[in-house]
Amino acid sequence: MTSTNLKITINAAAGSAAPYEQLRAQIADRARSGRLPAGFKLPTVRGLAEELGLAANTVAKAYRALEADGVIETRGRNGTFVAAGEGASREAVAAAQAFADRARRLGLTEPEALAAATEALRARYTTN
Repeated sequence: MTSTNLKITINAAAGSAAPYEQLRAQIADRARSGRLPAGFKLPTVRGLAEELGLAANTVAKAYRALEADGVIETRGRNGTFVAAGEGASREAVAAAQAFADRARRLGLTEPEALAAATEALRARYTTN
């Protein structure tokens, strides 16, 4: 199943990721790479579902996840568009701000908070 204008392909083979996850990942990758530029109007849920041979709820679930990640935005009756700016960057900034606020409430000094964050990042990104 392939979308003609978005060049989205859904693999229905056993062992493949869920269709909504495949759709979410492909749209997110295209938006982050610039292949889907900010402001690009996405097809309607029903339209894309028909084009891909998926249930409308599957496409809607992918769109909701993309919107929660800040990759796309819905503008009411005007449609759904690729959001301006990098969704992951905005989310990372929000998470960092929440961490800073929490560290301050806990009474950590800036060096202590930075050390805690650095250690958490090091632990997460270290590959064994």
